[in-house]
Amino acid sequence: MYTQRRLVSAYSAFTLALACAVAASILAGKTFAAEKTLRAGAFAIDITPTKLPVPISGGILPRFTSNVNDPLHARCLVLDDGQAQIVIAIVDSLIVSRQQADKTKELASQATGIPTNRMLIAATHTHSAPAVMAAHATDPDEEYAEYMVAQIAKGIAHAQKNLRPARIGWAMGKDDKNVFCRRYLMKPGTAATNPFSGTVNDRAQMNPGHNNPNKIKRTGPADTDVAVLSVQALDGKPIALLSNYSTHYVGAPPISADYFAVFCEKIAEKIGAKNVSPAFVGMLSNGTSGDANCLDFDSPERRKFDRFSVAEDVASAAFEAYQTIEYYDWVPLVMDERVLTLGVRMPSEEEVAKAKAVVAELPDGLPRNTTESYARETVLLSQMPPTREMKLQAVRIGELGITALPYEAFGSTGLEIKKRSQLKPAFNIDLANGYFGYLPPPDQHKLGGYTTWRARTSMLEVEAEPKVVNTLLELLENVANQRADEKLRASMD
Repeated sequence: MYTQRRLVSAYSAFTLALACAVAASILAGKTFAAEKTLRAGAFAIDITPTKLPVPISGGILPRFTSNVNDPLHARCLVLDDGQAQIVIAIVDSLIVSRQQADKTKELASQATGIPTNRMLIAATHTHSAPAVMAAHATDPDEEYAEYMVAQIAKGIAHAQKNLRPARIGWAMGKDDKNVFCRRYLMKPGTAATNPFSGTVNDRAQMNPGHNNPNKIKRTGPADTDVAVLSVQALDGKPIALLSNYSTHYVGAPPISADYFAVFCEKIAEKIGAKNVSPAFVGMLSNGTSGDANCLDFDSPERRKFDRFSVAEDVASAAFEAYQTIEYYDWVPLVMDERVLTLGVRMPSEEEVAKAKAVVAELPDGLPRNTTESYARETVLLSQMPPTREMKLQAVRIGELGITALPYEAFGSTGLEIKKRSQLKPAFNIDLANGYFGYLPPPDQHKLGGYTTWRARTSMLEVEAEPKVVNTLLELLENVANQRADEKLRASMD
């Protein structure tokens, strides 16, 4: 009996000591977090070309302009949790190549000391900006591309110089008025095709028209979320706001930042940030919009919209969410990236031979229509490697998750990642850290259509999408399970 009582007494003492230790650990953790200071800095740097004319991205056939309708910017945000800094830069460009993103990060790292693997650089996908990467018949303006790279790096350095104590919060809004799936299942034999697409018997068509009797239904969902990440000084003065929406683009005469820049102006007005110093930086990133745009083809008539009306709608949705945000004086910042190698759908020898015969007849080697452009793409792809290496990223800001994809992913892909993410809420930034074309899910490849037609803008293996999704979910799990104070605790053990 005495021995049993001693054991019970010893066990009780041990339990009490353990409980005290746990409580002390929790208190210490809270104190540690309370003592930490979050800092933030932002800067928008002008990247408008200074030499004109320039080639414009975004079409099958080449076009040039000497007009500037509104300026282009790289909008840069640096966050610092006391242990590490991360960078998010959103660039007014159709696309940015992997090489350009890597060079930008190297230059920015030299200027700031921030490791390159803690930088996220994404294009907005405006179709009214200078070409910096070859696509279809448009070749890049190499001189402008070098200028753009240098300017983005300078913008990141300026944002770091603006670092000051900050608080941060996030929320999710909705706008279902300006994003619709643009791919439709068509009646057999009625979908648009081309002989150099790498597909046969297409059943899907992009933008089929409002009263097309051959369209059956949309091939997938659209992501209507409007994500909002708000950064303020400790006195509540706005520093930056990063939003995310999954419509492809709206349209504007070149050169223009399209609705992405108009959104930044409107959200600044709505939150009272027009005249703050240092200047407030609004940012709108492109979500998973590969199969989406502003056109509702289920309606019998084309709805009226332009970059100003769409920006107003999205900014209003963002502002509604903004008003619900709970702010934190400190949150952990965690970022992870992985290089993924994927195969390319290479053309057959027979396809290449037929394409070369078409290209040989082109005046000056330049295509005049879609068929000739895809013939040229077939020849070019045949001369390239059969694999591509690309960077995928996941970011944790408190309990918010962000993924970065170098593709034009579909709405269904983005919604799946959000649903399965350990971090919630979550949002996805397309066209990040390079560009490797459309990313159709395997079931969409079976339907064919423009976004699956083989070209440098749609070339990856049929099973690419599930491999990308699984990799991003693993990265989200990694950053969700990491704690920003791990290194400190490890050094204390």
